[in-house]
Amino acid sequence: MSSKRRFLELLASFVTTWLPHTKGLSKNTVRSYQQAFSLLFTYLHDEHGVKPMCVGFDTLTKDTLCGWLDWLEVRRGCKPQTRNQRLAALSSFADYAADEDMESALVFCSAVAAIPAKRTHKGGSVVHFTLEEVRLLLALPDTSGRIGSRDAVMLSVLYSSGARAQELCDLRVGDIHFGKQTVLKIIGKGNKARQVAIHRQCADLLRRYLKRIGLGDGGTDVLSRHLFSSQTHEHMTISCVEEVVAKYVTRAKKLYPDRFPHESYTPHSFRHSIAVHMLEAEIPLPVIKVFLGHASIETTMIYATVTPELAAKYLKEKSPDIGIKLTAWKKPIADALPFLLKYAD
Repeated sequence: MSSKRRFLELLASFVTTWLPHTKGLSKNTVRSYQQAFSLLFTYLHDEHGVKPMCVGFDTLTKDTLCGWLDWLEVRRGCKPQTRNQRLAALSSFADYAADEDMESALVFCSAVAAIPAKRTHKGGSVVHFTLEEVRLLLALPDTSGRIGSRDAVMLSVLYSSGARAQELCDLRVGDIHFGKQTVLKIIGKGNKARQVAIHRQCADLLRRYLKRIGLGDGGTDVLSRHLFSSQTHEHMTISCVEEVVAKYVTRAKKLYPDRFPHESYTPHSFRHSIAVHMLEAEIPLPVIKVFLGHASIETTMIYATVTPELAAKYLKEKSPDIGIKLTAWKKPIADALPFLLKYAD
């Protein structure tokens, strides 16, 4: 069996069987692994002209993988933490491939083992926008067109709900509950659901957007539709969300050179921002913990160290957890690895 065919077959079984069933990982975690390989295939295709169906274990040398990791940081603006997560996904697959077929996977496994994780500095990890920067960003999309209208709603929901990028992609029409207070049902890590109330202005944007794209009648046939779609797929990917955010941040940096001081921002920057702004508004840490879907209050505490003022106020605070609820071999492989389909002839 060829190296190319064996690589794709093992990758397909890794994604469809080993991760979700043998390891018991959540759908969101499996998607994160898929995203790593999707980005690897994008790099090989765009930078080296190698189509996914032509990728084999012998393609993935140390130099190639190092080039991909550099591309993630330089071209896509990924932080070292994200780079390390992508490398960890490859490392997990390398362990699986070695157990299944060490002879075929030897070059790949050796390459992955030779690449160290990049050192990170936790002190500077909370990259967020100021309130004024959020206002400027949300005003940038041209809402006269369908795409601009989608982008405006997407950025608004990212900030107002504090949703992670994957959580945003997974939102369906049926997860929105309009009323005096509009609430989103968000499925987070470990398939845990939380109810998040969003700002009235964001809710108004959502209503108009759903009406514009023909999903505002509330019929049962539209409830399962995803809220945000790309120009080619009904279910948007994290990469698409990252591209949308990067587009408007780049534009904002040019328009407002005295603002947006960080080198790069990601969709997660909106989540960081709403957390910091809630703390600045003196909302208790336990409430923010539930809002963000954190498993532990210690995770939420990172936002209390963003500024000296917040640190002075919150690091000594001992608030109880009040538990507020804010309400043809190619075909099987292509079926298992749907992110390859965009390269199909």
